[in-house]
Amino acid sequence: MENTTRILVVDNNQNVTNRIKEQFSSHAVIKVVKTIENGQEALDYILENKNEFDCLIMDLILPEIDGLTILEQMKQKNIRKKVIILTSYKKEYTINMTNKYGVNYYMLKPFSTLALETRILELGDNNNIKVKALNDDEKEVHVAISKLLHQLGIPSHIKGYTYIRESVFLFYRDSDSYGGITKEIYPEVALRYSTTASRVERAIRHAIEVSWARGDYDLMEEIFGNSVAFDRTKPTNSEFIATIADRLRFDKKLLHI
Repeated sequence: MENTTRILVVDNNQNVTNRIKEQFSSHAVIKVVKTIENGQEALDYILENKNEFDCLIMDLILPEIDGLTILEQMKQKNIRKKVIILTSYKKEYTINMTNKYGVNYYMLKPFSTLALETRILELGDNNNIKVKALNDDEKEVHVAISKLLHQLGIPSHIKGYTYIRESVFLFYRDSDSYGGITKEIYPEVALRYSTTASRVERAIRHAIEVSWARGDYDLMEEIFGNSVAFDRTKPTNSEFIATIADRLRFDKKLLHI
């Protein structure tokens, strides 16, 4: 498929490889061509099939030979690929060594599959690949989110507005990630806006407080009345994000469909 980024995943943790395969099983522009659990097998595959993949996603700790050895062999054989290191190993010396071999990103476990998707798309050859991955309906969702947040009294100039808008969209795309709003969505939003997950969380909390003070009371009661005790407490960040996403998903009028 034109503009597809083919990824090779090397990790001896089957839970990790299964998560990645599931994430991209039906992706428009990312395809997992193979997963390998053994370092020596991975090196053999890379040397014999260098034209079969575009991006290598690899842990550094592997059976038989480690990731640094694989990177060194690739450099010696002049095999140039996009590389994302995905590991729990965070020694500064090792990170510096991977830079020597031209690694594009160094991501620590536990990781967000949404963040991994973003990094792969950024490494794609087509600069417009992220735009192509966003279909017309999703663009319309962005507009609907913005409209609803304004009706709820959240001004667009505060950081929390932007972070909520992005978080709602990510949750809208993947409704199974409710438990991962803190562990997956916040880190992904933080990566997109060069900040930290804790700052994203605080900014969203502030935006919700602003909304509760100045939003459309009738609309707020309509949206949140069944999910939180409206007259007693504000929704949590996760409740707010999930409820807005559900509203967008089921209220076809907001999406003009």
